[in-house]
Amino acid sequence: MEVQILILAVSFLALLLLNVPVAIAIGLCTLMLMMSMSGVDTTLVMAQRMSSANSSFTLLAIPFFIAAGILMGEGGMSRRLIDFATLMVGRFGGGLAYVSTLTCMMFGAISGSATAAVSSIGGIMIPAMQRRGFDRDYSVAVTTTAATTGLLIPPSNVMIVYAVVSGNVSVAAMFMAGVLPGVLVGVLIMFACWLTIRGALRSEVSDSAEHSHSAGARAPSSTFETTNQNKSISQPNNASPLQIVLGALPSMLLIVIVLAGILGGFFSATEASAIAVLYAFVMSVLFYREVKLSSLPSICLRTGVMTSVVFLLISTSQAMSWALASQQIPQTLASMMLGISGNPIVILLLINIALLFVGTFMDMTPAVLIFTPIFLPVVEKLGMHPVQFGVMMVANLCIGLCTPPVGTCLFVGCSVGKTSIAAVTRSMIPFFLAMLVALLITTYWPAVTMWLPQWLELV
Repeated sequence: MEVQILILAVSFLALLLLNVPVAIAIGLCTLMLMMSMSGVDTTLVMAQRMSSANSSFTLLAIPFFIAAGILMGEGGMSRRLIDFATLMVGRFGGGLAYVSTLTCMMFGAISGSATAAVSSIGGIMIPAMQRRGFDRDYSVAVTTTAATTGLLIPPSNVMIVYAVVSGNVSVAAMFMAGVLPGVLVGVLIMFACWLTIRGALRSEVSDSAEHSHSAGARAPSSTFETTNQNKSISQPNNASPLQIVLGALPSMLLIVIVLAGILGGFFSATEASAIAVLYAFVMSVLFYREVKLSSLPSICLRTGVMTSVVFLLISTSQAMSWALASQQIPQTLASMMLGISGNPIVILLLINIALLFVGTFMDMTPAVLIFTPIFLPVVEKLGMHPVQFGVMMVANLCIGLCTPPVGTCLFVGCSVGKTSIAAVTRSMIPFFLAMLVALLITTYWPAVTMWLPQWLELV
């Protein structure tokens, strides 16, 4: 068994270093592992496991939610949500940082995509923050980290993937379990914004102008000018607060429809995703009228490409999970970890450290697919509920989306902000700390994740 674990680990790391796509790397590693197993028809078993991996009805929700996210992203929703967020928190000093965070939370929740939130919201907020005097790298750091909250706040595709791969968790329970942790991350990021803005204000009062502009996380004094601070960034024709709320309300209503329908038993998560597409189509094409009918074929193509990538990852990862389970590798690793310490605090800390490391070089979906079967038996022996572990894992891997070398959100944010990864990384430190604090609270305080599912009798 030690030889098979070595084959799997070495081959996987080697393929990743060669920049082989993750789905292909997982498939090749699985083939090598199966070839080392006696009595296994490698070709037949591999094909069977890959084909059966995508047979789950629940997985149909993924392409629907992807399509809904694209439709809403191109339908003017981001601009209206920014107007609404500006109305709510833009009055505070340095309020654009709070506006960016709150908008990313709302947009990420509706679209279910962190990268979509970075590109859509960042394309508007990063230049706007720069015009108000914010440092460019700081603006990118705020938007990039805040965008990950949409993967915790439902609906979330990665929550669906975890529910399927864990085998005994409902999608509705995962959705509701992610609400409070997602809001917690957003609030702590806003708190980090407040601390950095307050520190910049103090430094500007006490230090020279040259010193006050030296720190990447600081913002020049023009950030804190109250002139025009209450005006919306994209607000046309001096719209009234009521017009702003009414303009953003239809977009935010999508979350209510999806969650209320699932929790009320009117439709399943998969059916809710189809309704979300219909709603997004009506809003974007007929109500907002910012998506033309001629754009629908390209939207369908983008949906198909994104779905195929996710489903290929699911197929190869499920084949790997079968191979690992057949050799009892997860059980062996669980025994090894529990042999290190019987203290749940220590074991959960080790798992978090391992996932933080994994998140730096692996995207979220394959990480969930590969490491759920490995770590879930460990935490269940410690008494942690699978729902709480799922939220903990997602919150952990969200940090990896903002870290090099494979930080998808970080790359998109730097591209939108026209800056370098090295420059942005330093400005991200306060927000990394905020996300880590949220992760520790989620890990060691079960009520944060379990209160809503238990109150709604979903677990």
